[in-house]
Amino acid sequence: MVAPATETLLAHVTSGRRAKRMVAILDLVSERGSISLAELSETLTISAATARRDLSDLAAQNLLLRTHGGASAVDRGRELPVALRDTRFQAAKRAIAREMVERLPAERYVIALCGGTTTAGVARELASHRDIAVVTNSLTIAGLLAAFPGVRVVMTGGFLRPQSLELVGALAESTFNSVNVGTAILGADGITAAEGVTTHDETEARTNHAMVAKAQRAVVVADGSKIGRVALAQCAPLDEIGMLITDSTADADELQRIRAAGVEVVVVEVGARPN
Repeated sequence: MVAPATETLLAHVTSGRRAKRMVAILDLVSERGSISLAELSETLTISAATARRDLSDLAAQNLLLRTHGGASAVDRGRELPVALRDTRFQAAKRAIAREMVERLPAERYVIALCGGTTTAGVARELASHRDIAVVTNSLTIAGLLAAFPGVRVVMTGGFLRPQSLELVGALAESTFNSVNVGTAILGADGITAAEGVTTHDETEARTNHAMVAKAQRAVVVADGSKIGRVALAQCAPLDEIGMLITDSTADADELQRIRAAGVEVVVVEVGARPN
């Protein structure tokens, strides 16, 4: 159940500018461990009142700890709400999504899409596809696809995770187990050669694995920040993944280890990210 404070935060993050500022605050707190109100105001060139309000909203979401005169970091593995995650690494995600859709057949085909901002990018790129069916457990993706005339949408059942707006659990898994899918397209919170594809939530991981297990092939779409990162729960080991599509900011050594594990790695070029 979403707490009232969470609903308030997500309602306020309708402005792309504020969403990006929230992410910048979380990045600063994560990097430094703690930050004062004065430092935050100076670094982001915002008023003390704005900084105070942003910190209070992020603290209400349990994304940082509010302290006297500033804030400090919480668990580094904590999951960002989907409204904030959608603002990060947008150019890379768009390039990855285009690459993925270019590799799909133009004729009648069935894919599965889990939730996530990169998989949502894949969904947007399907706008001109003539005949494709998409099985998804993501409310966000289903809403995007509903306007595309050449796309048929199959929604799973399940319990709603408010952080990701995905349906998870036995009902969702049953849907994935009962359909035949050509390509399962999987997002990730982390992927490494040792731990495979991982995400923050155990139930979501089990649902995603059901999607992968029934498909003829599985492709992971993940921006460079996810390469070499390990989250709580494994969605799939690498021997169930046929391809990884990522961007040129990804750790080259980890990509080589993933290739050595038998995964085809496709790297799209994007500009270097600012520090």
